[in-house]
Amino acid sequence: MQTLYVSEQNCYVCLQKETLLVKQGDTVYIEVQLPLLEQILIFGQSQITTQVIRACLWRDIPIAYLSRMGYCYGRILPISRGYRQLSRYQQQLSPIDRLITAREIVKGKLKNSRVLLRRQQKKRDLELIERVLDSLDYLATQAATADNLERLRGFEGAGAAQYFSAFGECLTNSDFVFSGRSRRPPGNPVNAMLSFGYQVLWNHLLALIEIQGLDPYYACLHQGNDGHAALASDLIEEFRAPLVDSLVMWLINRKIMDVKDDFEFKNGGCYLNNLGRKKFLRGFLQRMTEEIKTDQEIKQPKWDLLTQQVKAFKQFVYNPSHHYKSYRID
Repeated sequence: MQTLYVSEQNCYVCLQKETLLVKQGDTVYIEVQLPLLEQILIFGQSQITTQVIRACLWRDIPIAYLSRMGYCYGRILPISRGYRQLSRYQQQLSPIDRLITAREIVKGKLKNSRVLLRRQQKKRDLELIERVLDSLDYLATQAATADNLERLRGFEGAGAAQYFSAFGECLTNSDFVFSGRSRRPPGNPVNAMLSFGYQVLWNHLLALIEIQGLDPYYACLHQGNDGHAALASDLIEEFRAPLVDSLVMWLINRKIMDVKDDFEFKNGGCYLNNLGRKKFLRGFLQRMTEEIKTDQEIKQPKWDLLTQQVKAFKQFVYNPSHHYKSYRID
């Protein structure tokens, strides 16, 4: 089953018999067979016809409307989806099932962070990065056996500190200086890009969680409340390094981002300005539409990596004995 991502602006989606057409003027960007479709995500200034909406409701295909940053404005879904009891199953997860899943999430985050640094180490051969690689390996092992969430979060925090202590060594553009992670507010252009990228990715995950019918406020690693969709914060962890951090490195090292033109300092922090956000989002969307091969040698866009992990968590909720497996890069 396919997910249709309409990320080009000013497109419209129409129906021709059993086929959806994504068009911009007279140009057809893509055709998708309706029986093969699982969900539709519309980003930004694009439209969808009433005929398509009706056909999707009839076939139980949800449609989500998102900003270009991934913020979910809302979704269209059949009435039948409103009566699912998935949230109740989430709340019935045992403390040990939640701990095991939280361990897997943290371990996946630390392992992916290590792989990204290891790739850079092959190019640079720096003593600092080598030390951090050893530390991340040790902390991932400790996280896998942590006996409570407090200790687990401690290993995660220590791993993040170690990782970001070496992150600046991977940046080859001397205009961008990074000595450590600062978030609220971001203290420099590198931190501004990281924070913006994480927010964009978090919003995308939240939309997918909503579409799958999961309760975004009930998670395993993070504590949820009315203002914090903790499940999105859980599932973003394993994707930070491979999707956002690697993109930030690429944008900086290729000198696509300009430290003078793309950022502004205000309210005690540093943020991407309008031009900088456009550049970043262009790079993000291009990267997420890149095709990769699955273990079954099937090509899929990187968007589907997010969908498959949300689905994996959903299957875990339905059957906790089949433990959740985090996304890993090699």
